[in-house]
Amino acid sequence: MGILILITLLCASGLILFRRNTVPAVRRPSPAPGKLSVIIPARNEERNLPYLLESLQAQSYRPFEIIVVDDFSEDRTRAVAESCGVKVVANTPLPPGWTGKNWAVWNGYAHATGDVIAFLDADVRLAPDALQWLLAARERAGGVISVVPYHHTEKFYERLALIPNILGIFAFTSPFERTNPKKGLYGSCILTTRADYEKAKGHEGVKSEVLDDLSLGAKFGEAGIPVTNFIGRGLVSFRMYPGGIRSEVQGFGKSAVLSTGLLSLKTILLIAAWLIGLIAAEAAPFALHTPYALPLAAGYLLYTLQIFYFVKYAGRFGKIVPILHLLSTAFFLFVMLYSLYQVVFKRRVAWKGRHIRVGGRQDR
Repeated sequence: MGILILITLLCASGLILFRRNTVPAVRRPSPAPGKLSVIIPARNEERNLPYLLESLQAQSYRPFEIIVVDDFSEDRTRAVAESCGVKVVANTPLPPGWTGKNWAVWNGYAHATGDVIAFLDADVRLAPDALQWLLAARERAGGVISVVPYHHTEKFYERLALIPNILGIFAFTSPFERTNPKKGLYGSCILTTRADYEKAKGHEGVKSEVLDDLSLGAKFGEAGIPVTNFIGRGLVSFRMYPGGIRSEVQGFGKSAVLSTGLLSLKTILLIAAWLIGLIAAEAAPFALHTPYALPLAAGYLLYTLQIFYFVKYAGRFGKIVPILHLLSTAFFLFVMLYSLYQVVFKRRVAWKGRHIRVGGRQDR
């Protein structure tokens, strides 16, 4: 019984961390806050771009301009963007001290003329009222906002991202991050005014950072600009890694270890507690015919019910992986070890054919 009580307490850590902070609904459209520029950095995104550009063209609030920055793509990214009638900017060679995405975003900003700027990753998909709701949410919250998208998955390997996605929501909705001076932004969907972006020195201020979005949030905070994060369920979604499990491992691996250094200590401790309880409960299948079998099985059921609740806000992961969540936990632990190996031993992380050196050094 003592084991079950302990697992229950550890499981409760998730309820403390999770906040159902979805984007507030807009009942009456507000007057346009000014011209909206959408900037999309794109490197080999021919499969993702059509979904995003089509969703932008279907918005109830149409952006003033859409800028796609072709970041030395080796596929049909540029042709796809041009076929949709948006402005395409060819990225220029990477200067010393910059990472690839930061430089692409900064180049896109240099061509933007809007009063409000939306930075969107190419794998994002928007509901028809998304921009209208996001603009209203930013007006209400003030400062800069970002959205953790709802994860749309199709293949089994994509669904292994269940636990990493839940942990990501914990990190961005934790009540202990509200006062964290290093509070980060979620890079897939960021909305800010031009004035605030320039006051925070934008992506130029984080030009060498691997974790550009988390570091950018800290820069806004240093400039006295409020940072607010929302959950994108029903409004903003993405399909993160349709290109295979290797890209999924690299994508999560490039930030898994580094991101922990920017979270508040209370958030880290509660996430660790939740994970310890989860792993203990997932030992149930291996504890059959022992006195621990029943309490561990009850703990497994408790975590499973909680995970099904979180999944409503995290993404579409089917039914098998949320039930057999130990598969996703094993994937998460592998990603953490891979990330640790890259950061500590190799001192660089791999992403989209580039090697980004840890510690502010140039891509290669």
